[in-house]
Amino acid sequence: MNVREELKAELNALEQRTNKRSLHKVEQGAMPWLQRDGRRLLNLASNNYLGLAGDPRLTEASMEACKQYGNSASASRLVTGNHLLYDDCEQAVAAWKKTQKALIFTSGYTANVGILSALLNHKSIVFSDKLNHASITDGIILSRADHKRYRHLDVDHLEKMLQQAPAHKRKIIVTDSIFSMDGDIAPLQELVLLKERYNALLIVDEAHSSGLYGATGAGLVQQYALTQHVDLVMGTFSKALGSFGAYVTGDEELIDYVLNKARSFIYTTALPPAVLGAIAKSIEIVSSEPALRETVLAHATYFRQTLTKAGFNLCGSESQIVPILIGHSEQALRFSEALQEEGIAAVAIRPPTVPQQTARIRFTLMASHKREEVQHAAQIIIDVGQRLGVI
Repeated sequence: MNVREELKAELNALEQRTNKRSLHKVEQGAMPWLQRDGRRLLNLASNNYLGLAGDPRLTEASMEACKQYGNSASASRLVTGNHLLYDDCEQAVAAWKKTQKALIFTSGYTANVGILSALLNHKSIVFSDKLNHASITDGIILSRADHKRYRHLDVDHLEKMLQQAPAHKRKIIVTDSIFSMDGDIAPLQELVLLKERYNALLIVDEAHSSGLYGATGAGLVQQYALTQHVDLVMGTFSKALGSFGAYVTGDEELIDYVLNKARSFIYTTALPPAVLGAIAKSIEIVSSEPALRETVLAHATYFRQTLTKAGFNLCGSESQIVPILIGHSEQALRFSEALQEEGIAAVAIRPPTVPQQTARIRFTLMASHKREEVQHAAQIIIDVGQRLGVI
């Protein structure tokens, strides 16, 4: 069998397991209602949690930055791409997160891959929650560190691993704050205690909690008053903040180390000025308008309570990410297609994104949803769940 035949066989195997992906045409994908394959659907699949991706204030800030600084940075930041807006944005992020320094990356994926492969090496040990995002896993693989995966949210299992680790080895604990496929929350206070007890660094990925939690929306690390105890916090601007790119915050020494060692930072063209303009405006809005996060979290609480009462398994969700556990990929696809027929956009999440036999429908709430829309959607989901035998 030649290479082409092997690749074709792999695709066929994915199709047989109902795990083959395809692209669909989507318009207004950040709005409360979107167009998918020509149909108008209530959008319960977007990460635009605060509705800011469609906010005209971000659009105006983006256009103004583009007019002033041009369309492209044209080079990496260490060459000529470090245009003036970067300094303003990084100072705003550091002030928002109450840390010494911030560094902006081009995406959450490049941030995690770059940070972890920079801080770790083949002599290091990294302790990672089993359900951490794929970008965390990939960064660890690139680092060649000894990779210890502890059971999801299981701090006792983590501590046993830490106890067995050689004292002289560099140790890093890394976790999502909100897990993107389950919607549950990491035990951050306990992780801080363990990192201090065993002389490790702690890195927290706040991609899905930035903008939503804490007094100024800076995330769960802020909400739990742990800023001075977490070594590095990574997050994205592409979800609740409605723009694009990512950041890492921490003390000046660690951020300077990442700047000098993270290959995905060093060898990537800088973000366009228009993106930086939108980022600056989104931080300003998130910091000063708590009503947005209050609205989306209230929607999420109602949604979780209603679906739980109906008998669905929500995978322990505590956040604006609300999955319904289905099991088999084929059944999850049927559920997703049935919802689309009823006017709801919600995506079937299948292996390898989630473990085998844990396919699910992943719902996400937005501040721009109306309460009656959330109520109507919940009832449709219950009706479909009963019709398909999920509940």
